Amino acid sequence: MRPLTDDEMRIFFEKLQLYIGQNITKLIDRTDEPYTFRLVKDRVYYISESQMKLATNIGRENLLSLGTFFGKFTHGGKFKLHITCLDCLTQHKGWDLVNIYNR
Repeated sequence: MRPLTDDEMRIFFEKLQLYIGQNITKLIDRTDEPYTFRLVKDRVYYISESQMKLATNIGRENLLSLGTFFGKFTHGGKFKLHITCLDCLTQHKGWDLVNIYNR
């Protein structure tokens, strides 16, 4: 589990900006608890910092998933959103996300 590199972060945020616009900052700067995006085996997870600190006690080979799975990076370097992130995205965009896979 590691933070995203600059290139990965740019590709990831460009994809998110297509769907929720400038509300990306609301995903990270939450009032209840700070959240971050972490990469595990080319998969991006949305994790609270308290969960992330607890997960450091688990070995890398034993950690399957943590937090909300947002999507994964392909071998070509593109990012594909997964359906599990819809719940988080609809909180910030609403009904516009009905056609998320038509883009």
